[in-house]
Amino acid sequence: MASLFHRVECIECGHTRKAELFPGICPQCSSPWLNAKYDLSTLQEDWPEVVSRRPANLWRYRELLPFVENSHIISMGEGWTPLTRAEYLEKVLGQSEIWIKDERQQPTGSFKDRQAASAISALVTEEIGELVLASTGNAAAAYAAFCARAGIKLWVFLTSMVPAEKMRELALYGAEVVKITGTYDQAKKIAADFAARRGIYFDKGAKAIPNKESMKTVAFEIAEQLGWRSPDWYIQAVSGGLGPLGVLKGFEELHEAGIIDKIPKIGSVQVDGCAPMVNAWEQGLDEATPVVPDTLITVLSTGDPGAAYKILKQACDEYGGAMISVSDGDAFRAMRRVARTEGFSVEPAASVAFAGLEKLVEGGFIHPEETIVVNCSGHTFSAEKHTLEDQYFVALEMRPNLEIKNPEGLAAALAQLDEQVTSIVIIDDNPHDSRLIRRLLQRYKQYRIFEAHNGPDGIDLVRQRRPELVVLDLTIPDMDGFTILEELKKDKRTREIPVMIVSGLDLSPDQQAFLKEKAESIFLKGSFSGKELIRSVAEMIGDEMEPLEVKLSITPKTTFEETMVTEFGDDDRLKILVIDDNIWDARLMRRLLESKHRYDVIEATNAKQAWKVMQQHKPDLIILDLILPDEQGEEILMKLREENITEDIPVIIVSNKDIGPDNRANLSFHADSIWSKSTLDRSSLLEHVEDVLTD
Repeated sequence: MASLFHRVECIECGHTRKAELFPGICPQCSSPWLNAKYDLSTLQEDWPEVVSRRPANLWRYRELLPFVENSHIISMGEGWTPLTRAEYLEKVLGQSEIWIKDERQQPTGSFKDRQAASAISALVTEEIGELVLASTGNAAAAYAAFCARAGIKLWVFLTSMVPAEKMRELALYGAEVVKITGTYDQAKKIAADFAARRGIYFDKGAKAIPNKESMKTVAFEIAEQLGWRSPDWYIQAVSGGLGPLGVLKGFEELHEAGIIDKIPKIGSVQVDGCAPMVNAWEQGLDEATPVVPDTLITVLSTGDPGAAYKILKQACDEYGGAMISVSDGDAFRAMRRVARTEGFSVEPAASVAFAGLEKLVEGGFIHPEETIVVNCSGHTFSAEKHTLEDQYFVALEMRPNLEIKNPEGLAAALAQLDEQVTSIVIIDDNPHDSRLIRRLLQRYKQYRIFEAHNGPDGIDLVRQRRPELVVLDLTIPDMDGFTILEELKKDKRTREIPVMIVSGLDLSPDQQAFLKEKAESIFLKGSFSGKELIRSVAEMIGDEMEPLEVKLSITPKTTFEETMVTEFGDDDRLKILVIDDNIWDARLMRRLLESKHRYDVIEATNAKQAWKVMQQHKPDLIILDLILPDEQGEEILMKLREENITEDIPVIIVSNKDIGPDNRANLSFHADSIWSKSTLDRSSLLEHVEDVLTD
């Protein structure tokens, strides 16, 4: 049976219009809060029986979802999560029937996979290929996974309160991650303006029809799993309110269709540090006053719920229910209790719901004989912290007292963001040349530069990051630049990305003709200035050219030592020399140090290179490995302390070498600290570096 979606209705004024997935705002009152309406009178009488024979996912309820027959569904097996009896909690709380809706079993581990599946399917149906999302965490992970599956480019705006592990997970999926040092509401405003200025679709959260409709499936599943009956209470932790809004609507539709006999009471639980709904409900207000979040549970830190509060308050008034808040401490205690009694490892937001359950029972809101369902919204796991480095994030700092409605403050923030989100991919098998190009471009502006040193990795990187520009060498052994260029131009995802050739290859007439057709510009190494290269880059990505002085030029004859030694220390930033023969470890260290944008970092892979740097430029700090091919790190350290010019340079040892007690004591006397690579905590090391350089 086809979808019964037949009109859209404005929640504020009741105006109706034709059925659309993305109807915009109400033409009568300009409200963005619209509802999808279904012709429930035509729902077949045996619908529950028909549904039971369908695949066990959220799409089994297609008649009551807003997707037409030819919609392109993006699915990862989401939906139909277990409903598990919580027998221990029943005994502890003195309740007859408590059920846990286990949303941890979703593809990315949270109930937001329902929203992502529906929202991304709607975007694909409408042929929308790029999306901007503001999120407090879980929605971002879900959207990133589903966008990757659908081939949609995703920009995610997060606050700095979101754990770095969560951000790395998003980057793993290929999302563009923008970290805002500010509140979630500031992040949401910046994201909306960013999307508007670039003409990209902006996800409207609870206001978007596909998003809210997806959450109805939680209600459908609960009713079906309980034998097509409604519980007395549905309890969920609340941030922006999307989950309870959709669940409420699902139960209302089942009740209107005569499938269940009542609509459950909704228990909306917030944290004390971000409880605008609870504050308003306790005072009997019709609107919630926004608050500035102050909670460790970042995924619930939406300070302005908007019209969501009004809808949930009306539900409390009509069907019963309550809004209640719990402390962070209450939530973490509930997390431990649920893990140790029911065997459920739950995320902090889910533990808020369980803490709220206890408080609702203790407060007499819930009677002992009532049936309760608690939404266990997500799992505790997070992405492996070392999978990706911080180069995949863009950080935008907002002053705490900045009023987001201030046009000047917002314009400055967006101008800074425009520069930082401009990304460039360099494909060159010579890491020294690619590094030189990167340093050259980043001296001009803080572009994000991604490097690949072979053809397959380069093509994959361009497809994933979809940069504003590709800088391509031609003499790459495994797959030459001509083949790479041809592959990029054949792929509809990458064919419009401009390509700049920077190579030392002598070109034949046929090769020149090929490149003139496929590439935007050609630079031969050794025959151009850095200023010319930057001017061309600025023109190709539509950047406004600023006055600049650039000394660096790349030539095939210039050795690594000559070029890097010449360039190291040409600006006023603090200078750090990393001495490590493992190029990957050295590169990770450099990226870590440069993530603060205050350090000028150079890598040396042997003692000879290191001494050449120190002869011409005195670094402010040395990061030293002990295992080197031409001279042991201990010998370098002793020589440093013997020379007048280097005796006072701080040295931090970072090595995997097994250091005995006597050797460690000697090294500790001459070095500032000793760190093991195998157990290295990068954040702690970076803090230590800052302490050393500010002493």
